[in-house]
Amino acid sequence: MSAILIAGTHSGVGKTTVTMALLAAFTRRCTVAPFKIGPDYIDPSHHTAICGRPSRNLDIFMMGEDGVSKTFASASAGADICVIEGAMGLYDGMGDTDIASAAHIARVLDVPVILVVDVKGMSRSAAALIKGYCDFDPRINVAGVILNRVGSPKHGEMIRTAIRQELSVPVLGEIPKSSRIKLPSRHLGLYMAHEGYRMDYVPALKELAENCMDLPAIRDIAEQTRERGIETEIGEDPAKHDVTIGIARDPAFCFYYADMIDSLNRHADLVFFSPLANDLPDVDGLYFGGGYPELYAQELSAQSRIRKQIRDAAAGGMPIYGECGGMIYLCESLVDLEGASYPMAGVLPGETEMTRRLQALGYTDASVSENPVVRAGRIRGHEFHYSQTLCAPDARFAYRMNRGKGIRDGRDGMVEYATLGSYMHAPPSFDVTRFVESCG
Repeated sequence: MSAILIAGTHSGVGKTTVTMALLAAFTRRCTVAPFKIGPDYIDPSHHTAICGRPSRNLDIFMMGEDGVSKTFASASAGADICVIEGAMGLYDGMGDTDIASAAHIARVLDVPVILVVDVKGMSRSAAALIKGYCDFDPRINVAGVILNRVGSPKHGEMIRTAIRQELSVPVLGEIPKSSRIKLPSRHLGLYMAHEGYRMDYVPALKELAENCMDLPAIRDIAEQTRERGIETEIGEDPAKHDVTIGIARDPAFCFYYADMIDSLNRHADLVFFSPLANDLPDVDGLYFGGGYPELYAQELSAQSRIRKQIRDAAAGGMPIYGECGGMIYLCESLVDLEGASYPMAGVLPGETEMTRRLQALGYTDASVSENPVVRAGRIRGHEFHYSQTLCAPDARFAYRMNRGKGIRDGRDGMVEYATLGSYMHAPPSFDVTRFVESCG
């Protein structure tokens, strides 16, 4: 196994651009397995589009150290190199700890780190900054640095000289300020890879890596992981099952973890459909992931036939699971920022209003009461939304929040019939067996 972890000194330093550039360059040469630290859905969509191989999330809070190690090992099978994109700064974890940080992942997986540094406005101070990151935790192998937003060749040489004088860490790349590649973003982050792209940004990323980074040296650093002998696991091909689950997948519902889809596929046959275009397929259960129903409210509302089919299926007892955007769609209506109201599926007793301000962001932890979708006990996940859902006074909930906001009064997981909808996104390692059993 050969692996590197691309980390940054802080958010916005350019690690996503560097990661995608390396993916684009290495994919032309070998088989690359991409990974993303944290609960993000968006960056992995770009990784997957570039590599042609699903990008897996690695999140210690949601998956535990063993879960992260297992996912990394199994998803690395058959790859020549693994490229892991960090989140925030290298040592930024939960609160004032490094729990679930890029550094935490680097320790658990024992992989070398390449640090991306924004050097705009610095010369010798860049060496001091890098030294601090290298020395802060001696368990972390900061094996090289990539300098971003370098003002000129002379600027880059000044920083290289300072690093050579003070540190043994190699400079593996210099990205000129003029070469910064911008990808369009909105309230939840970058646009998804499938939205309006023809993948024409990939050649520019590949050229950036080949012109500005020392690819052979980066490969050599990645080979350090091979010597540590991390074991891999190869999963079995999914078999035919007695249960079929329909998964809504289109521009309105596009937030899914590859591990969760794989887990469902090990227990059930899967059918993908679009509430924007299709009738309801012949299935035993339904899963609506998060996404952007607010951007497609008019189109979703116009599809009255499938809305009625979903409503009738729910009333007939079909198990249905909706996360965030999926939960919003399962409610009675969606009110946009201009005050226009659009009828939705009408399964859950609530109305969702979009807001201009962020309503919730962060990890969640809930105690789960008996319900048809999520096994009773505890569940960890995350929430991120610009909306609030106003529920009927007698609405029932399956989650009591120990951490996070939820829908109302510290409760989440609204339940109606055999349908559960929550603002909480379940983890990649979500136990799907309760849901599948209910569909059987």
